[in-house]
Amino acid sequence: MRSSSKTLPLLAAAALTALFVPACGGGSGGDPAAGPSPSPAPSASAGPQDTSAAQAELVAQGRQIFRFDTFGDETRWTDTLRMHEVIEQAVSPKTALAVGLKVDAEAIPADVAAAIQAGQVDLDSPATTVALIKLNAVVGIKGEVETVNGVDRLKRVGITCALCHSTVDDSFAKGIGKRLDGWANRDLDPGAIIALSPSLDAARKAVYNSWGKGKYDPRFNVDGVSNPVVIPPAYGLQGINKVTFTGDGDEPAYWNRYVGVVQMGGHGSFSEPRLGVNITNGTDDLISSKLPALQAYQLSLAPPAAPVGSFDVSAAARGQTLFAGAAQCATCHSGALFTDANSRLHPPSASMAEPETPSYASRSATKQYRTTPLRGLWQHAPYFHDGSAATPEDVVDRYNQRLNLGLTPQDIQDVAQYLKSL
Repeated sequence: MRSSSKTLPLLAAAALTALFVPACGGGSGGDPAAGPSPSPAPSASAGPQDTSAAQAELVAQGRQIFRFDTFGDETRWTDTLRMHEVIEQAVSPKTALAVGLKVDAEAIPADVAAAIQAGQVDLDSPATTVALIKLNAVVGIKGEVETVNGVDRLKRVGITCALCHSTVDDSFAKGIGKRLDGWANRDLDPGAIIALSPSLDAARKAVYNSWGKGKYDPRFNVDGVSNPVVIPPAYGLQGINKVTFTGDGDEPAYWNRYVGVVQMGGHGSFSEPRLGVNITNGTDDLISSKLPALQAYQLSLAPPAAPVGSFDVSAAARGQTLFAGAAQCATCHSGALFTDANSRLHPPSASMAEPETPSYASRSATKQYRTTPLRGLWQHAPYFHDGSAATPEDVVDRYNQRLNLGLTPQDIQDVAQYLKSL
């Protein structure tokens, strides 16, 4: 897969080509390399005076923010962790794909795509990764690239919401395809990526490397405890409008601010007296004005329908009856949204992933859980907040054993097929 001497100049020229190649598919209708609108977004909770056009514009702004806005977190990822050095020196496309990073095929010009398919692009070279970052083609990674003596150098790098909460459809190759925003990237190994930083000591690197693919601990840099949870999807929240997993905040905007400031390192402030957290990054606020649009986009993301042929229709019909009856699933996963999140919180003892030491709930602001909605469940295995159930069958069996439901092996299979259909 080695390239000729013309390959990297081709990729560098492609960055200019991209400015004239319109986005297609799930794009926002503008240049995919463009950043979010610098003007403050209108309120996501605006009332009946909103027009459909205004809401559509709000969602479009939110999509740009979700995909491309770092909130100034380059301060952490460049100045503190020095990840720009790591990428430029050691992260080839093969390495990037191996740790679960995704490439947006729609951001790659046709001639470069053809060169990749023809084996003319060096996928073992970090310079190729820099070229892809310059094209805004690496999902969730935003970089500032400058050309020095004809060579592209990665000057600064940051991350966006899409890093963990987007994937691609693999339509070009494994890990390369059209964006699927809101889908949990369970291939991503955030800990292994962070552990590449030369600024971390061996002990801290060992913690990050222990997390594994699809998991991240959003409390580790708050309480020093390492007990990662699976990355949740960001879709299917319309009508729920709550922070999932825990009951910490009443809206996704709460969690967006927490992640933006405390986890990503974006410029702004987050205060949570219940956790003893009071953090301000930078002297400017690059987050607050963008939260309404970001939330509007998240709420617009519908859960993906189960693929045709991915479940047994007859068994799912039997499972639906059991779900509402003997399996007792609907006592919490109720209604069309399959959750009671708008009406109550649950103690740790109600979680099928408990007990843990310490439990994830005990590290949250409320010390409780919200019931996770089930639409699109087929997409984001493994299950439970700790990923301890590999399949829907494992999920149902856990409930059967813990609650003494008396389900037969066939019942368990039937309920699992129904879950796969949601």
